[in-house]
Amino acid sequence: MAMSHDELYEIFSWLPAKSIHKFKASSKILSEFLEDPHFALKQAKNSLTKCDTWFFMQTHNHIEFHALLGEQDSSGVPKDMLGFLSTSAKILSSSNGLLLCSATGRNQVELFVTNPATQSYVWIPTPKNSENNIDADLKIILECDQDDFNVFLFDIPNWGSNLDCKVYNHKEGSWKENQVKKFFTGTPYFRPYIISYNFDNNDNNKPTMLRVPKEARRGSHDNSCDMRIFKWGKVNESSQSICLVRLRKRVFTIWVLMNYELGSWRRILKVRVKAMLGSMEQNPSVKGFIILKDDLVFATEKKVHAYGLTNDRYMKLWEVCDHGFKDSGFCFIPYFDTLRPCGIGAKNLCYFRRDILSQEHDVTSTYNSGFECR
Repeated sequence: MAMSHDELYEIFSWLPAKSIHKFKASSKILSEFLEDPHFALKQAKNSLTKCDTWFFMQTHNHIEFHALLGEQDSSGVPKDMLGFLSTSAKILSSSNGLLLCSATGRNQVELFVTNPATQSYVWIPTPKNSENNIDADLKIILECDQDDFNVFLFDIPNWGSNLDCKVYNHKEGSWKENQVKKFFTGTPYFRPYIISYNFDNNDNNKPTMLRVPKEARRGSHDNSCDMRIFKWGKVNESSQSICLVRLRKRVFTIWVLMNYELGSWRRILKVRVKAMLGSMEQNPSVKGFIILKDDLVFATEKKVHAYGLTNDRYMKLWEVCDHGFKDSGFCFIPYFDTLRPCGIGAKNLCYFRRDILSQEHDVTSTYNSGFECR
């Protein structure tokens, strides 16, 4: 029995962008879907309920792209797009198929948002007094909602100073400063804590301090201690929360925030890296980690591993891939490919080099977008 147009529309809107493109040549209807902006928005909206299954690994001069086990054929990034990112951009953040990047080799920071699946991009104005100060992936964040995206830029100049946040809304096309009321951030010897702030509330909203678990505070000033926050659970689940991951003296400890109002946490894992890997690696050293699909993904000197944190995968280890990084200075960036538009003023990436060359300030390097306009 043949499916109706509406049924095909609904089914394909749940697939990753790569899978949709695979069927393009064999289906006239699907080709029409790909030209429909409403279909692109619906596919991107459906993807908001899914977990990132791919990830970039990046240093200042090298980038790799890998998939979790079993996800290699379902989505991805075109090779020419990966080449473009390697030579022309530094990825700062990722959300719902869009990447927030800075153009590399420039005298000052130039921001743009790109969709690798559709090979499109749009420039983002750099806020005043920040042209030379965006140097870490945790200071600037891209966040997509159903039909728009925001860029959050956090400025913490030094210890004991105030926290400031600038927010860029793409539809409005401007930055708003001092969205978060300034408050004391402490000193290097202050106990670690988490600040929560709801940008959707009115101007009277105040930041809330969430204490981290007592166990997490112990030894937090040790040079070997690395603590980070990640999303936990799916967007469409009422149990969506955050998790706190701490790596100290080659021991992973992970807590999930169970009750926001009470600030209560539940520890779900504490394990030595050596115990996780067993005989697979001798004297392993962790070079980086991230939470993907509610699993712990971490890199040692030569390999990337995943360690299950939920259900039937709990405390099970599997190898994800090899990697070619020789130093510890790389970061993980999660990714899931969508058809999400880059928004107002978006262009095909074939125009990227022309845009760079047309900038008023000096060109300090040669850009080759790797794309041809047809």
